[in-house]
Amino acid sequence: MNPVAETAGLTVEVHGRRLLDGVDLTARAGRITALVGPSGSGKTTTGLALLGTFPPGARVTGTIRTPGPGAVGYVPQHPAAVLHPVRRAGALLADIAALRPGTRAERRARVEQALRDAQLPDPDLVLRRYPHQLSGGQQQRVVLAQALLLGARLIVADEPTTGQDPATRQGLVDTLAHVAAQGVAVVLLSHDHDVVRQLADETVVLTAGRVTRRGPTAEVLPAAPAPAPRRPRGPAAAARLVVRDLTARHGPLPVLHGLGLAVEPGECLAVTGRSGSGKTTLGRCLAGLHSAHDGTLLLDGTPLPRGLRARSRSQLAAVQYVFQDPKAAFDEHRPVLDQVARTAVRLRGADRHTAHRAAVRTLERLGLAEATARHRPGALSGGELQRAAVARSLLAEPAILVCDEITSGLDPATRDTLLAHLAELRDRRGLGLVLITHDRAAADTLADRTAALDAGRLTTSP
Repeated sequence: MNPVAETAGLTVEVHGRRLLDGVDLTARAGRITALVGPSGSGKTTTGLALLGTFPPGARVTGTIRTPGPGAVGYVPQHPAAVLHPVRRAGALLADIAALRPGTRAERRARVEQALRDAQLPDPDLVLRRYPHQLSGGQQQRVVLAQALLLGARLIVADEPTTGQDPATRQGLVDTLAHVAAQGVAVVLLSHDHDVVRQLADETVVLTAGRVTRRGPTAEVLPAAPAPAPRRPRGPAAAARLVVRDLTARHGPLPVLHGLGLAVEPGECLAVTGRSGSGKTTLGRCLAGLHSAHDGTLLLDGTPLPRGLRARSRSQLAAVQYVFQDPKAAFDEHRPVLDQVARTAVRLRGADRHTAHRAAVRTLERLGLAEATARHRPGALSGGELQRAAVARSLLAEPAILVCDEITSGLDPATRDTLLAHLAELRDRRGLGLVLITHDRAAADTLADRTAALDAGRLTTSP
């Protein structure tokens, strides 16, 4: 089978740091090739190289052969970043269809075919909406439809199932399988080994920019063992965080309806549910990031103000929030290490030297070296930034840590390291955790209880 795209001896260096070291990769028509490996191993750099995109200042050697402009499509981890925020999805697709000659009816037919190939449910409804009105799964399918409209023969999908609920994730798996069945080559960059096992014909393992293993997926990624049973719970303690009758709104629309839950010291409460069920809004309410709500929030029996500006420094430190998209949570112009250390200075009054040492120590416990953290955010992978975001929140020494899909960009080994560190803080310091997640393995490993949300309402007792 003739290859659609190839790299041979691909090496990428940026300011003396070698991101890729002699990578050979072949993508074939109708086949799905997965790239797996730890955060920072070079997966995204390889995928972007197939689009002819490299980091600023990169020195590139080796060869890259692709089908040419427009024939390589890219579905990023956060698809909203490549959709025009003030254009409806239908207008975006119509603009792309107009790039090729044809009548209005022919352009419309091409759009409809791309939507069918992208398996976008309720296409008429989706086409009338702006990107921010679409779920993550819908945004990904719109981006995929754009690529197919341009005649893509190769699709690079970067963590397409990150942060998706099981039903949405399975839908995306089915969509990528359908695209490959049409003869399109797919390169899948993923930490989700279950998805890779289900989809990929071949798997290539990257470690520190080098290919360390390749072969049929069943040989490279054998079936995972069953998760360990949850720890036994001790006697109930007085709740550290209490939520009563929480009703939240986005504009005039209610998104949470009368929620009540509690978190004890040293307890992890997992919050699960489909995309759009209100999980992130709940977490943002707890942290003071979403003030459009009614109800009562109590921390150690004391009411918590609804908004950040009304909370004291000690209250800000006590309830910390780790964002799902860490790239959006960091200032791209300042070194990551400085931003992590700043939390201890701002919220705990630490001097800069003490804060710096604490930041380095916490980052290294999460598997992130000081030398890496000295770079600006753009030089770190999504998984590295996710760990830095967790470290930054931990430097506040919170009583409650709200974690929004913190394992979504992590490979299994790194995920286990992070979860083990949080479990140690839970057990040793009594840290209360609210784990917003679609990651069943993470919930099974860390959570003591699970609260499931559906359309803003609790469907299981917390």
